[in-house]
Amino acid sequence: MIEQAKNKQHEMHMLNRKQLHLTGVNNVESFDSEEFLLQTELGHLTIKGQNLHIKNLNLEEGLLSIEGHVHSLVYLDPGSHSKNKGMLGKLFK
Repeated sequence: MIEQAKNKQHEMHMLNRKQLHLTGVNNVESFDSEEFLLQTELGHLTIKGQNLHIKNLNLEEGLLSIEGHVHSLVYLDPGSHSKNKGMLGKLFK
């Protein structure tokens, strides 16, 4: 797993739990004002909060900025990646 993560980069910067800037974002699986499900270079990430919205998105560069009140950030088990399963299948493994 360490070798797999060597060439991949993913950074996160949060300011006062109201602004979140991420790099290494491959895809936004789904989002609403209370939850974002992201595919990042280092695994799937769930962001939960209130009044969440996209401020900036550039998937070509892997950049995402979110504003709102962030309650939690959770990475899903990297061993659960499977192209045959949907995102909900990964969540409810």
